Amino acid sequence: MKLATFQFQQTTHIGAVLDQVIVDAAADPTLPDNMIDFLAQGDTALNRLQALIDSGKSQIPLEQVRLLAPIPRPGKFLGISLNYADHIGETGLDKPDYPTFFTKQSSCVIGQNAAIEIPVVSEKVDYEGELAFVIGKRCKHVPLASAADVIAGFTIVNDVSVRDWQIRSPTWMLGKSFDTHGPMGPWLVTRDEIDDPHNLHLETWVDNERRQCANTRQMIFNCYEMIAYLSQAMTLEPGDVIATGTPAGVGVKMKPRGYLKSGQTVRIEIEKIGQLTNPVREEII
Repeated sequence: MKLATFQFQQTTHIGAVLDQVIVDAAADPTLPDNMIDFLAQGDTALNRLQALIDSGKSQIPLEQVRLLAPIPRPGKFLGISLNYADHIGETGLDKPDYPTFFTKQSSCVIGQNAAIEIPVVSEKVDYEGELAFVIGKRCKHVPLASAADVIAGFTIVNDVSVRDWQIRSPTWMLGKSFDTHGPMGPWLVTRDEIDDPHNLHLETWVDNERRQCANTRQMIFNCYEMIAYLSQAMTLEPGDVIATGTPAGVGVKMKPRGYLKSGQTVRIEIEKIGQLTNPVREEII
């Protein structure tokens, strides 16, 4: 199932995407009106939404809605650094012994077709195409063998980074959290739709130039290892988003630098999920 958060007639809804229509969950008053609460209900909510899909009711043409990020304000939005060998190679850094995570503030999240802004304080804005997984169950100390069970689904994230601000702090948080620098979407594909998240083709395009081309099997730490590691330290909760790192091809390592410019469009494609597309513009103050 493709789960989406969307705006229709000035109101935010959740639902399921089917080809060129979206099934509005609001038709069933027992279903929550936001994605985090929906995921927290697990199979109960999924089964009710499936019944609504099967009824053929409450279908809205996709062209009439505006897709938002599937999780517009995640409780946690984490990224992992240096998780593809080819990206480590282009940075010249050493392979990490342990997963290294950073926080993106949830206020940076935007959805499909929303604009990435070049802030007035920097022109060194970079893209990072990434697979992300979303937690579906509150959990702590998750065994590696059970980690798949706590994943609700998968989506695409562009870990937009302001490189000069990123290197000012060892935590990277400021350079990763500018407003509009967390594109996510276009929807959340439930776990049952993806047999192996560690064998998905990924590409990032800036306009008509392919900048990144990789497969998620090249990750150093896989999704399940990340969950097992993180959950030793913190309770993971429904709607938490973890981006799994970016492969080689980032703009900062191009010669000349391939930073984003106003008027460009970034498109990230991941097999079995779809395309996340965002235009780039100057920040409007």
